Amino acid sequence: MKYLGSTNCYIVIGEHSNPMEILTTTIGVSTKGQGDFVDLTDKVNQCLRESKLTDGQVTIFVIGSTAGIVTFEFEPGLIKDLRNLYEKLAPRDKDYAHHQTWHDDNGSSHLRAALQGPSLTVPFSEKRLMTGTWQQIVLAEFDTSARDRKVVVQLIGK
Repeated sequence: MKYLGSTNCYIVIGEHSNPMEILTTTIGVSTKGQGDFVDLTDKVNQCLRESKLTDGQVTIFVIGSTAGIVTFEFEPGLIKDLRNLYEKLAPRDKDYAHHQTWHDDNGSSHLRAALQGPSLTVPFSEKRLMTGTWQQIVLAEFDTSARDRKVVVQLIGK
């Protein structure tokens, strides 16, 4: 074990008595289309509870290029504020070059998803996500129509 200065952090090298495990599952989520936000916190907690892992990290990843994963306080006012923010950053009714390429209407969806990102990593300890009281894990739907999403939940730990 090597101490990393005054940060109380250590690196463990060469100890293999407690190997890390990787568990992967998929959650199905139905959305209503652009501007829909779905709280995934309970489902991620359920995955953690059902695992044998006590300490590690969980990565939540949405499959697809028109959705994102984010953490915020899941409440109606903030959801409205986020919808307004995304509309200012990538307005839905703007003419995007993407529309010319694919002859569709979801250029804003791709831009919003690219800004947000498809994944989030959250540490856990003693079988509890290390999130704040008002911090939820949320799927942000950016596509212009309702979608059935697959969200990968991958736990890494011991």
